[in-house]
Amino acid sequence: MKPEAAYQQLLEFQRETAYLASLGALAAWDQRTMIPKKGHEHRARQMAALARLLHQRATDPRVGEWLSAVEGSHLVQDPLSDAAVNVREWRQAYERTRAIPERLAVELAQAQSEAESYWEEARPRDDWQGFLPYLRRVFALTKEKAEILYGLPVAPGDPPYGEVYDALLDGFEPGMRSGELLPLFAQLREGLQELLDRILGSGRKPDTAILHRSYPKEAQRAFALELLAACGYDLEAGRLDPTAHPFEISIGPGDVRITTRYFEDFFNAGIFGTLHEMGHALYEQGLPKEHWGTPRGEAVSLGVHESQSRTWENLVGRSLGFWERFFPRAKEHFPSLRDVALEDFHRAINAVEPSLIRVEADEVTYNLHILVRLELELSLFRGELGLEDLPRAWAERYRAYLGVAPRDYKDGVMQDVHWSGGLFGYFPTYTLGNLYAAQFFQKAQEELGDLEGQFRRGEFRAFLDWTRRNIHAEGSRFRPKALVERVTGTPPSARPFLAYLGEKYRALYGF
Repeated sequence: MKPEAAYQQLLEFQRETAYLASLGALAAWDQRTMIPKKGHEHRARQMAALARLLHQRATDPRVGEWLSAVEGSHLVQDPLSDAAVNVREWRQAYERTRAIPERLAVELAQAQSEAESYWEEARPRDDWQGFLPYLRRVFALTKEKAEILYGLPVAPGDPPYGEVYDALLDGFEPGMRSGELLPLFAQLREGLQELLDRILGSGRKPDTAILHRSYPKEAQRAFALELLAACGYDLEAGRLDPTAHPFEISIGPGDVRITTRYFEDFFNAGIFGTLHEMGHALYEQGLPKEHWGTPRGEAVSLGVHESQSRTWENLVGRSLGFWERFFPRAKEHFPSLRDVALEDFHRAINAVEPSLIRVEADEVTYNLHILVRLELELSLFRGELGLEDLPRAWAERYRAYLGVAPRDYKDGVMQDVHWSGGLFGYFPTYTLGNLYAAQFFQKAQEELGDLEGQFRRGEFRAFLDWTRRNIHAEGSRFRPKALVERVTGTPPSARPFLAYLGEKYRALYGF
């Protein structure tokens, strides 16, 4: 078959697969927002049938034949051309999916489902011993999968795997390796702990009680919608709905949805949760529509995705300029804020305090939570730590890095759902997102001028357009590290993030 014909076959086949997957995304959104209680059993069967169909398409021998006909041809001579990018990513996905035996895929899916279900019940009961057998099975199967993937060739241009864990990390952050992560995280830890010591030694303690006044849900929704529209989220191409666990989901071009949750006695969850998910959605809305259904039109990694959400949640949404613009409107929506000064509110939403729970952590301490998880995952996969020893190791690291330690399992080793779902290698992308965000933001400010001044005036378009032009429009053309270096001129580094935190918190805590 001629390369041109083979590539056309690939495009048509993969786009049809993407349409089927988008129906699964729509069903997943419905299941987490609108489905009636008695509909879950049927939905599970729908999703299982779709998963089987998608797996069959992903491993269809014709895909391998079409790829072979295109590889080495004039269509992919330029490694950054649209065709070359698509073929590179399709080849790796094909080989990874095909390498996993059906037996292992089925066992792992079942083990993950059972472990997640048990975790939901066991965590409130603090039942670590009951959960441990489920975790053992998920870990054993995930390690088996990782060892298979470790033996596969990496994508062209990517560094080789240094250890088994890298094969899992690569699935979330393509091209990233633990040998590169560890020095980056070590630099970050040193800077964060120095900053944290200075903050705690300043003697200042913001009044966070003002965030726990009365914030009616309908008022939160109205204010959140106002912020979404002002920042550039296209509400004619998306939705905002309530859910138990906030998420963003892309159904397809013109349909990128977000959810949030509201607590009537807590300001941050609903408003900053919305801004976070909006950041993810702005990325999806900014991907090139003409390439939808191909890697060239997909987000490059979870780390880059997280950089967009953390940018809008923190670098934009927790800035003083942002609230100089929107605090008067917040007071109109929430009478409980009318006696609060802007400066006190700004200090409260940026308060720093070491805590046990990752998802509630502030900007300074958050990445120390991630470092704990990265080190524990590496120790598990290297055989240096047994699953039964996780609680002890968890407590030791929390004491060392944050000065606190859990008194139970539910606020310690059982607090995250990720491990029950087999998502080993996922956690580092949260910190990478923070680092990328600061690096991108620093470069945008160099090129666009005073961004906070623009936010103060309610002007967000120039910054959004900059991210669309430099990050979103590229899809998966570049690996994350290459994208960061291309946009900012330097490889990923902790320095811009530490500089941002240092400047911000010196002003807030007066040291």
